Amino acid sequence: MRLLIMGAPGAGKGTYAEGISKHFGIPHISTGDIFRQAMQEETPMGILAKSFIDKGHLVPDDVTNEIVKERIQKADCLDGFLLDGYPRTTQQAVEFDKILKVLEIKLDVVVNLLVDESLIVSRIVNRRLCPTCGKGYNLITLKPKQDGVCDDCGTELYQRKDDNEETIKSRLSVYNEQTKPLIDYYNKQNVLLNVNGEGDAKVVTKEIIQAIEEF
Repeated sequence: MRLLIMGAPGAGKGTYAEGISKHFGIPHISTGDIFRQAMQEETPMGILAKSFIDKGHLVPDDVTNEIVKERIQKADCLDGFLLDGYPRTTQQAVEFDKILKVLEIKLDVVVNLLVDESLIVSRIVNRRLCPTCGKGYNLITLKPKQDGVCDDCGTELYQRKDDNEETIKSRLSVYNEQTKPLIDYYNKQNVLLNVNGEGDAKVVTKEIIQAIEEF
């Protein structure tokens, strides 16, 4: 099963991707994780990406595309993968299609999360993250068992500095301009699955899995 999950910032991609990847037995691959792993392993593309990141620059598309290509050829992706946060633009999607063609594989489903923007703002303002294991929580929809503490590793949770209303609205504007056109792009390929991303995280995850299986 080869999947993409997309949606606006705060739509719950990381949360839902975790449950989906476990169900299908495929790795959840986020853009940030790909960069960190490539830099840690000091692959040629990882070293190149680090040179941009260290200067505070965005990693160019051609480097990002090659890092994704490297990652989805690893052994754990033999039975599929779930990409989260890539592609971000139509141009990246076009290049990714070329990569898939070279590797002789195809996407099964592109999951698009539909969430009202007012709810997204509320979700992000209330988001908390674990600095140790990366697990995410929400003070409204996905609370930790103990206030302020990660369920998995016991580390104190933190709030990102950019998780504020002004920054969120700016990020939503960028998403609507750059990433939202991907909805039409994948719809034309007949692989787009629109799902309601609002509601209890566990319930929504089950609904998404069922929708994928019935797609």
